[in-house]
Amino acid sequence: MNLRWLLMAKRLMQNPPSMGRVKFVAAIALFCIGLYAIEQVWGWPEWLTPNNTRVRIR
Repeated sequence: MNLRWLLMAKRLMQNPPSMGRVKFVAAIALFCIGLYAIEQVWGWPEWLTPNNTRVRIR
């Protein structure tokens, strides 16, 4: 483990994030996990698939 990571962990333990921030990060993580689960169950929607993938942007 890098010394920088240990110093960051020490600083995080001295000044922990607020409960609101913890809930916010947890909500974002749960939302992403939910989207992944929906994609695994029902697949990628056809209307989100691009028609032409060889278009060059100049």
